[in-house]
Amino acid sequence: MREINASIGFDKRLWREDIAASLAHVAMLEAQGIVSEEDESAIAEGLERIQDEYALKGVKEDPALEDIHMHVEARLAELIGPAAGRLHTARSRNDQVATDFRLWVRNAIDEVEAALAAFQRVLVARAEEHAETVMPGFTHLQAAQPVTLGHHLMAYYEMLLRDRSRFADARRRLNESPLGAAALAGTSFPIDREATAAALGFDRPMANSLDAVSDRDFALDYLAAATLCALHLSRLAEELIIWASQPFGFVALPDDFSTGSSIMPQKRNPDAAELVRGHSGRIAGAMVSLVMVMKGLPLAYSKDMQDDKPPVFEAHDLLVLSLQALAGMVEKTDFNAARMSDAAEAGFSTATDLADWLVSRAGMPFREAHHLVGRIVQLAEEKGCGLADLDLDSLRAIDARIDERVYELLNVNASVRSRTSYGGTAPEGVRERIAAAKKALGEA
Repeated sequence: MREINASIGFDKRLWREDIAASLAHVAMLEAQGIVSEEDESAIAEGLERIQDEYALKGVKEDPALEDIHMHVEARLAELIGPAAGRLHTARSRNDQVATDFRLWVRNAIDEVEAALAAFQRVLVARAEEHAETVMPGFTHLQAAQPVTLGHHLMAYYEMLLRDRSRFADARRRLNESPLGAAALAGTSFPIDREATAAALGFDRPMANSLDAVSDRDFALDYLAAATLCALHLSRLAEELIIWASQPFGFVALPDDFSTGSSIMPQKRNPDAAELVRGHSGRIAGAMVSLVMVMKGLPLAYSKDMQDDKPPVFEAHDLLVLSLQALAGMVEKTDFNAARMSDAAEAGFSTATDLADWLVSRAGMPFREAHHLVGRIVQLAEEKGCGLADLDLDSLRAIDARIDERVYELLNVNASVRSRTSYGGTAPEGVRERIAAAKKALGEA
């Protein structure tokens, strides 16, 4: 029973939050005349000493004390004697752990927010370097239309921007204080929940005591945002893995973020990217784990909820590490612009430009133009050349309305320059978006 009941092995991570919440609680008890000034002073001094001890040496675990709350209270009793018992007046471990966990998740969101912003700065910097670097854009992993590498990297900037908004929304929703809800029904002591909420940086106390001790939406909010963010990181990691393979050769990964083989000396393996890709599955699994814990629990508190913290702790550690590792990879990766441009030229990626030209210059319906361009691509395949290498007579044999102006757009550089619609890949548009991103990130 002691082994299954104890949570100190993982909830010791909450020691900072537990002490902070206890300091706010005892200050309120003294202000409300519930404990004496002398006892409040002794308790506060004892808590601050414990805080210094834990910061220096960590938490000395005793499974008999079950959790971090009992560890702090037991150590406080050793330091100041019976007065330590007054700390728990008008408080339950139910509202205590709910408060501590909210404070921890709030701090975790702030840490992720900083890591996301740092990664965005890396993406923007590399995108600015490559605002005109042409590469194939893909659908179904088949060359589709030419885009710029800068445009491609800025797509991930946008994904991370949405991630930041989701974490910000989660933070806003969680920023209510459960402290003072006690076990589930509130307390008969004349406490001031507004005061403890303000002292801990919450916007307000939670309005329903049952909800206050039983809610873990804030943890699920965090895990949902973390899962989507991890999926975005996994997509970029997968692209780096593909681009680093010899058939692609779009990138040379930095030595700092790749490894060698134990038997093949020529290998440079994208292990960091592969681990980011793997971590995304574990983060998604953490979300599913907590969903399953919470799905059938009646109000208010059940011991199942002790299992709320391990998946959040694991997901957070993996997410921050993944963000830092992938940012380092992108910052130091060498992009092979020539290889990318050659790949864009080789994939008939300007076929859509040709179809658009037939619509705008020759006035034919798009479906007819699409059919004609299919015949032109087939001809280029038969001749073993690119679209720009077909002579005018061959093109006019397919449709007499084609003239020499068509060669102005069959070049991949001309193609990307023509994509000037808002959000398109034209370098000028990419640079405008980069400028806006730098301003948003405080760099302009």
